[in-house]
Amino acid sequence: MRTREEDWLRGWDDTPGIVSVYADLSGRAWVWRRVEGHGLSAREQDDATLHCEQVRFRPWVLLASLHDLAHARPSMQPNTSLSFRELEGDGLRYLVSADDGVMLQRELLRGASRRLGRAVTNVRELGAQALWLPPEEQYLVASGRTYFRGLAFDDLRRLSFDLETSGLDPERDHIFLIALRAPNGEVELLEGDEAELLQRFAERVRFHDPDVIENHNLHGFDMPFVVRRAELLQQRLQLGRLDTGVQKRGAQRGARTDERLKRTRYSISGRELLDSMDAVRRYDFAARDLPGHGLKVVAKHFGFAVDDRELIPGAQVWPTYQRDPERVRRYAREDVREASELGRLLGGASFALAGMAPRRYERLADAGAATGVIDPLLVRAYLREGHALPLHQTGDGTPHSGAALYLFATGVAERVVKADVASLYPSLMRQYQIGPARDRLGVLLTLVDGLTSQRLAAKAAGRNALPGSNERYTNEAVAAAMKIVINSAYGYLGASGLTRFSDVHAANEITRHGRELLALLCRELAARGVTLLEADTDGVYFAVPPSFSEADERRVVDEVAALLPPKVKLEFDGRYAAMLSHEPKNYALLGYDGKLALRGVAFHSSRSEPFGVRFLQLALARLLRG
Repeated sequence: MRTREEDWLRGWDDTPGIVSVYADLSGRAWVWRRVEGHGLSAREQDDATLHCEQVRFRPWVLLASLHDLAHARPSMQPNTSLSFRELEGDGLRYLVSADDGVMLQRELLRGASRRLGRAVTNVRELGAQALWLPPEEQYLVASGRTYFRGLAFDDLRRLSFDLETSGLDPERDHIFLIALRAPNGEVELLEGDEAELLQRFAERVRFHDPDVIENHNLHGFDMPFVVRRAELLQQRLQLGRLDTGVQKRGAQRGARTDERLKRTRYSISGRELLDSMDAVRRYDFAARDLPGHGLKVVAKHFGFAVDDRELIPGAQVWPTYQRDPERVRRYAREDVREASELGRLLGGASFALAGMAPRRYERLADAGAATGVIDPLLVRAYLREGHALPLHQTGDGTPHSGAALYLFATGVAERVVKADVASLYPSLMRQYQIGPARDRLGVLLTLVDGLTSQRLAAKAAGRNALPGSNERYTNEAVAAAMKIVINSAYGYLGASGLTRFSDVHAANEITRHGRELLALLCRELAARGVTLLEADTDGVYFAVPPSFSEADERRVVDEVAALLPPKVKLEFDGRYAAMLSHEPKNYALLGYDGKLALRGVAFHSSRSEPFGVRFLQLALARLLRG
């Protein structure tokens, strides 16, 4: 029997196979599900596996008071078009719902305008006094449904596309080629008159009927370019499963829409738009080992770039097409193939999150870990239990104490070992049951428990998989995503006034335990004859004497691990022939296999010239080899 804690983490509705949800304020939701062929790849699936359900739901809003709906109170009764339920506790304690969300919003804004003596045109203007989610999230929170139950990542029908354009400005440049990689893996190229090209592109999307449309920098270039060119050519792009057009939504990263650098992302009904740039950045935030975030650099790093891959500088693509179109076609085929491979390699992270959090898959792919993942889980849990959500509160002025970070030595060290602390701060939260004081149900600690278990399982599966395999990278991506979300729970506590359950006193208690534990680690390691190099919340690097074997290295880590609290895990994480310790969190590692790994911003820059990057790598490798 499922527990309420499991409901908090994953929802309570077991409907399988949801691959997309679209809803509107009228209270209608369209739910697309793959109900047959679970375990089959996209190559083996056909349209018969996809079913669309249209369901009704009651749009809702959470309010701190009913003052702005006082004029509507006579009609607010159970089982009527407009009703409310009072939740237990203080804060956002009125759950108001309606048959028609447009009417609910209109009445709420009308009352707020009267109360404030000015026109209120958006619920967001009510600030902390109201919580109004997008329609799809309202539906998912209320229903307890999530995406992808019973599905594996390869069950999704994924289509990648890549544009080749005459320049970077959609106001004056044009699209001359679109490369598509269909769900069955076949690549096709669309060329010709631009207006006809856009219509053929939309027709091919509808023909292949993907669940996911993806590319690298999709929201930063491809989608805004396609949308703007279609507008200028007066072409209607029907890319979705419903005839709703291409819609815009605000986001932290995406296309620039004006000189103030606001960001826009795009959404279409029935299909999820995923930008693998988000997955790359999320992965690198945890792994910190990518030389850059561009498609070709990442493809080479992960090993799926072919040796004879056609390369053309961006500014030369259009001139090259005019004199040698076949060369550009080869280039475009490789671009779209690499984009698809990258999406498959790193897509497991947001796929795993979408199986838990009540948000659209595409929104979880670009969401921040705290307000984008943890907040929806907390909202769903509190409403499930009939409890009010606390209001946002400013702090009492107590400063947030920092984490411990030690750089014991700089320069080159030999025979280096990394001892990893698995999610130190979340582990301390679990060990000492440190959570926000206003979390009356203890939901945050429960979520940290569940996510930590998933992270450790994915991490173990990745280590057991073959080096360089898709299975290893997929599990590493899932573990990285879980790590970011878990670690953000601590940051969530310390973000006074920014998060609903912030508690700087709890955050400071965690860092106090962290400093004490890190001091213990360093003291006990040094007592066993090793030389400390660097220590932080991720673990400790140290050098061992020449007489140490690998067995001795592992023994030292195991001995110190045995001294730690039960829920804090210290693991042997790797051994290296040499290490250049440059500055905190910036170092170069040379493996016993001769491979060089660079960590930290000091060795990575998006503006670095290829020659400079290669020179730095060769110089560091020679330095570390002595």
